[in-house]
Amino acid sequence: MAFQPIVDVDRQTVFAYEALVRGRDNQGAGAVLAQVSSGNRYAFDQLCRKTAITLAASLDLASTGAFLSINFLPNAVYEPRACIRVTLEAAMQTGFPLDHIIFEFTEAEQVDAQHVLNILRAYRAMGFKTAIDDFGAGFAGLGLLTRFQPDIVKLDMDLIRDIDKDPVKRTIVRNTLSMLRDLGIDPVCEGIETVGEHDALRDLGVSLMQGYLLAKPEIEAMPVVAWARATPGVARRA
Repeated sequence: MAFQPIVDVDRQTVFAYEALVRGRDNQGAGAVLAQVSSGNRYAFDQLCRKTAITLAASLDLASTGAFLSINFLPNAVYEPRACIRVTLEAAMQTGFPLDHIIFEFTEAEQVDAQHVLNILRAYRAMGFKTAIDDFGAGFAGLGLLTRFQPDIVKLDMDLIRDIDKDPVKRTIVRNTLSMLRDLGIDPVCEGIETVGEHDALRDLGVSLMQGYLLAKPEIEAMPVVAWARATPGVARRA
Protein backbone atom coordinates (compact mmCIF):
# COMPACT_ATOMS: atom_id res chain seq x y z
CA MET A 1 0.00 0.00 0.00
CA ALA A 2 0.97 3.57 -0.70
CA PHE A 3 -0.59 6.52 1.12
CA GLN A 4 -1.54 9.86 -0.42
CA PRO A 5 -2.92 12.72 1.67
CA ILE A 6 -6.15 14.59 1.14
CA VAL A 7 -5.35 18.02 2.54
CA ASP A 8 -7.34 20.91 3.92
CA VAL A 9 -5.63 23.89 2.32
CA ASP A 10 -7.53 26.36 4.52
CA ARG A 11 -6.27 24.86 7.76
CA GLN A 12 -3.06 23.44 6.25
CA THR A 13 -3.73 20.08 7.83
CA VAL A 14 -4.11 16.57 6.43
CA PHE A 15 -7.78 15.58 6.37
CA ALA A 16 -7.18 11.95 5.37
CA TYR A 17 -4.66 9.54 3.90
CA GLU A 18 -5.95 7.43 1.04
CA ALA A 19 -4.58 3.88 0.90
CA LEU A 20 -3.64 2.99 -2.68
CA VAL A 21 -2.79 -0.54 -3.73
CA ARG A 22 0.59 -1.10 -5.37
CA GLY A 23 2.32 -4.11 -6.90
CA ARG A 24 5.42 -5.75 -5.48
CA ASP A 25 7.58 -3.79 -7.91
CA ASN A 26 5.62 -0.58 -7.30
CA GLN A 27 3.23 -1.17 -10.19
CA GLY A 28 0.27 1.19 -10.13
CA ALA A 29 -3.24 0.30 -9.07
CA GLY A 30 -4.33 -0.29 -12.68
CA ALA A 31 -1.80 -3.07 -13.18
CA VAL A 32 -2.85 -4.72 -9.94
CA LEU A 33 -6.59 -4.38 -10.53
CA ALA A 34 -6.16 -5.89 -14.00
CA GLN A 35 -5.36 -9.17 -12.24
CA VAL A 36 -8.56 -9.13 -10.21
CA SER A 37 -11.27 -11.50 -11.41
CA SER A 38 -14.58 -12.81 -10.13
CA GLY A 39 -12.66 -15.70 -8.61
CA ASN A 40 -10.29 -13.63 -6.46
CA ARG A 41 -12.19 -10.33 -6.07
CA TYR A 42 -13.50 -11.02 -2.57
CA ALA A 43 -10.14 -12.19 -1.18
CA PHE A 44 -8.36 -9.24 -2.83
CA ASP A 45 -10.80 -6.69 -1.39
CA GLN A 46 -10.54 -8.16 2.09
CA LEU A 47 -6.74 -8.26 1.98
CA CYS A 48 -6.57 -4.62 0.84
CA ARG A 49 -8.71 -3.51 3.78
CA LYS A 50 -6.68 -5.48 6.30
CA THR A 51 -3.35 -4.33 4.86
CA ALA A 52 -4.41 -0.67 4.79
CA ILE A 53 -5.50 -0.70 8.42
CA THR A 54 -2.47 -2.66 9.63
CA LEU A 55 -0.03 -0.32 7.87
CA ALA A 56 -1.90 2.80 8.98
CA ALA A 57 -1.76 1.60 12.57
CA SER A 58 1.97 0.85 12.30
CA LEU A 59 2.52 4.42 11.06
CA ASP A 60 0.43 5.77 13.97
CA LEU A 61 -1.74 7.55 11.43
CA ALA A 62 -4.65 8.00 13.84
CA SER A 63 -2.54 10.13 16.18
CA THR A 64 -2.36 12.80 13.47
CA GLY A 65 -6.13 13.23 13.64
CA ALA A 66 -6.47 12.28 9.97
CA PHE A 67 -8.85 9.69 8.57
CA LEU A 68 -7.83 6.54 6.70
CA SER A 69 -9.62 6.30 3.35
CA ILE A 70 -10.01 2.79 1.95
CA ASN A 71 -11.25 1.99 -1.55
CA PHE A 72 -13.60 -0.97 -1.76
CA LEU A 73 -14.98 -3.01 -4.63
CA PRO A 74 -18.80 -3.13 -4.38
CA ASN A 75 -18.95 -6.34 -6.41
CA ALA A 76 -16.73 -8.00 -3.79
CA VAL A 77 -19.27 -7.32 -1.03
CA TYR A 78 -21.99 -9.96 -1.01
CA GLU A 79 -23.47 -8.83 2.33
CA PRO A 80 -22.14 -5.69 4.07
CA ARG A 81 -22.25 -6.84 7.69
CA ALA A 82 -20.72 -10.21 6.90
CA CYS A 83 -17.98 -8.78 4.70
CA ILE A 84 -16.98 -6.15 7.27
CA ARG A 85 -15.71 -8.72 9.79
CA VAL A 86 -12.09 -8.72 8.57
CA THR A 87 -12.08 -4.91 8.73
CA LEU A 88 -13.38 -4.93 12.30
CA GLU A 89 -10.91 -7.61 13.36
CA ALA A 90 -7.96 -5.71 11.85
CA ALA A 91 -9.02 -2.51 13.60
CA MET A 92 -9.48 -4.31 16.91
CA GLN A 93 -6.13 -6.09 16.71
CA THR A 94 -4.22 -2.92 15.84
CA GLY A 95 -6.21 -0.47 17.94
CA PHE A 96 -7.13 1.63 14.90
CA PRO A 97 -10.26 3.72 15.63
CA LEU A 98 -13.26 2.75 13.54
CA ASP A 99 -14.57 6.32 13.51
CA HIS A 100 -11.45 7.36 11.57
CA ILE A 101 -12.17 5.13 8.56
CA ILE A 102 -13.67 6.32 5.27
CA PHE A 103 -14.87 3.82 2.67
CA GLU A 104 -14.56 5.09 -0.91
CA PHE A 105 -16.72 3.60 -3.63
CA THR A 106 -15.45 4.29 -7.13
CA GLU A 107 -17.89 5.00 -9.93
CA ALA A 108 -15.57 3.27 -12.40
CA GLU A 109 -17.01 -0.19 -11.66
CA GLN A 110 -20.46 -0.90 -13.08
CA VAL A 111 -22.62 -2.28 -10.29
CA ASP A 112 -26.23 -2.61 -9.31
CA ALA A 113 -27.29 0.71 -7.76
CA GLN A 114 -29.43 -0.91 -5.06
CA HIS A 115 -26.52 -3.12 -4.03
CA VAL A 116 -24.26 -0.07 -3.64
CA LEU A 117 -26.95 1.73 -1.64
CA ASN A 118 -27.27 -1.22 0.73
CA ILE A 119 -23.51 -1.19 1.33
CA LEU A 120 -23.25 2.56 1.86
CA ARG A 121 -26.23 2.65 4.21
CA ALA A 122 -24.88 -0.28 6.21
CA TYR A 123 -21.45 1.32 6.53
CA ARG A 124 -22.96 4.61 7.66
CA ALA A 125 -25.06 2.77 10.26
CA MET A 126 -21.85 1.16 11.56
CA GLY A 127 -20.25 4.58 12.04
CA PHE A 128 -17.94 4.72 9.01
CA LYS A 129 -17.73 7.75 6.74
CA THR A 130 -18.62 7.12 3.11
CA ALA A 131 -17.34 8.65 -0.11
CA ILE A 132 -17.97 8.45 -3.85
CA ASP A 133 -14.74 8.55 -5.84
CA ASP A 134 -14.27 9.67 -9.48
CA PHE A 135 -17.58 11.53 -9.48
CA GLY A 136 -18.46 12.66 -12.98
CA ALA A 137 -16.63 9.87 -14.77
CA GLY A 138 -18.54 6.70 -13.94
CA PHE A 139 -21.86 4.95 -13.87
CA ALA A 140 -23.65 6.06 -10.70
CA GLY A 141 -23.57 9.84 -10.82
CA LEU A 142 -26.55 12.01 -9.98
CA GLY A 143 -28.95 9.09 -9.81
CA LEU A 144 -27.16 7.71 -6.77
CA LEU A 145 -27.09 11.10 -5.05
CA THR A 146 -30.87 11.35 -5.26
CA ARG A 147 -31.10 8.22 -3.08
CA PHE A 148 -28.08 8.53 -0.81
CA GLN A 149 -25.90 11.45 0.20
CA PRO A 150 -22.41 10.29 1.26
CA ASP A 151 -20.19 12.31 3.56
CA ILE A 152 -17.73 13.05 0.76
CA VAL A 153 -17.74 13.24 -3.03
CA LYS A 154 -14.42 13.32 -4.90
CA LEU A 155 -14.59 15.07 -8.26
CA ASP A 156 -12.85 13.15 -11.01
CA MET A 157 -9.46 14.44 -12.07
CA ASP A 158 -10.58 14.87 -15.68
CA LEU A 159 -12.82 17.70 -14.48
CA ILE A 160 -9.88 19.27 -12.66
CA ARG A 161 -7.21 18.99 -15.36
CA ASP A 162 -6.45 22.47 -16.76
CA ILE A 163 -9.51 23.94 -15.06
CA ASP A 164 -7.67 27.25 -14.85
CA LYS A 165 -7.61 27.38 -18.66
CA ASP A 166 -11.04 25.92 -19.41
CA PRO A 167 -14.13 28.06 -18.67
CA VAL A 168 -16.49 25.17 -19.45
CA LYS A 169 -14.88 22.99 -16.76
CA ARG A 170 -15.00 25.87 -14.30
CA THR A 171 -18.72 26.28 -14.90
CA ILE A 172 -19.38 22.55 -14.47
CA VAL A 173 -17.27 22.31 -11.32
CA ARG A 174 -18.71 25.53 -9.84
CA ASN A 175 -22.24 24.22 -10.15
CA THR A 176 -21.30 20.74 -8.96
CA LEU A 177 -19.71 22.23 -5.86
CA SER A 178 -22.82 24.32 -5.19
CA MET A 179 -25.02 21.23 -5.48
CA LEU A 180 -22.84 19.18 -3.14
CA ARG A 181 -22.76 21.91 -0.51
CA ASP A 182 -26.53 22.28 -0.69
CA LEU A 183 -26.77 18.54 -0.02
CA GLY A 184 -24.40 18.77 2.96
CA ILE A 185 -21.66 16.80 1.21
CA ASP A 186 -17.98 17.70 1.52
CA PRO A 187 -16.37 18.02 -1.94
CA VAL A 188 -12.81 16.86 -2.57
CA CYS A 189 -10.99 17.79 -5.77
CA GLU A 190 -8.39 15.22 -6.81
CA GLY A 191 -5.65 15.07 -9.41
CA ILE A 192 -4.32 18.58 -8.80
CA GLU A 193 -0.93 18.91 -10.49
CA THR A 194 -0.37 22.63 -11.10
CA VAL A 195 -0.50 25.86 -9.13
CA GLY A 196 -2.95 27.18 -11.73
CA GLU A 197 -5.40 24.34 -11.02
CA HIS A 198 -4.98 24.86 -7.29
CA ASP A 199 -5.62 28.60 -7.53
CA ALA A 200 -8.67 28.18 -9.76
CA LEU A 201 -10.18 25.74 -7.24
CA ARG A 202 -9.37 28.06 -4.34
CA ASP A 203 -11.27 30.80 -6.21
CA LEU A 204 -14.23 28.39 -6.31
CA GLY A 205 -14.01 27.90 -2.54
CA VAL A 206 -12.52 24.40 -2.53
CA SER A 207 -10.61 23.54 0.64
CA LEU A 208 -10.14 19.74 0.41
CA MET A 209 -7.63 18.78 -2.28
CA GLN A 210 -5.51 15.83 -3.38
CA GLY A 211 -2.85 15.61 -6.05
CA TYR A 212 0.81 15.47 -7.00
CA LEU A 213 1.20 19.23 -6.51
CA LEU A 214 0.71 18.70 -2.79
CA ALA A 215 2.10 15.20 -2.28
CA LYS A 216 2.70 12.05 -4.29
CA PRO A 217 1.79 8.64 -2.84
CA GLU A 218 4.55 6.96 -0.85
CA ILE A 219 4.87 3.25 -0.15
CA GLU A 220 4.16 2.42 3.50
CA ALA A 221 4.77 6.04 4.53
CA MET A 222 2.87 9.25 5.20
CA PRO A 223 4.21 11.82 2.70
CA VAL A 224 5.21 15.32 3.69
CA VAL A 225 2.86 17.87 2.13
CA ALA A 226 4.51 20.52 -0.06
CA TRP A 227 2.41 23.44 1.13
CA ALA A 228 4.77 25.97 -0.45
CA ARG A 229 3.97 24.69 -3.97
CA ALA A 230 0.35 25.68 -3.61
CA THR A 231 0.58 28.56 -1.16
CA PRO A 232 3.40 31.00 -1.91
CA GLY A 233 5.42 31.92 1.13
CA VAL A 234 4.08 29.06 3.27
CA ALA A 235 6.02 25.89 3.97
CA ARG A 236 4.89 23.68 6.80
CA ARG A 237 5.23 19.99 7.54
CA ALA A 238 1.91 18.19 7.91
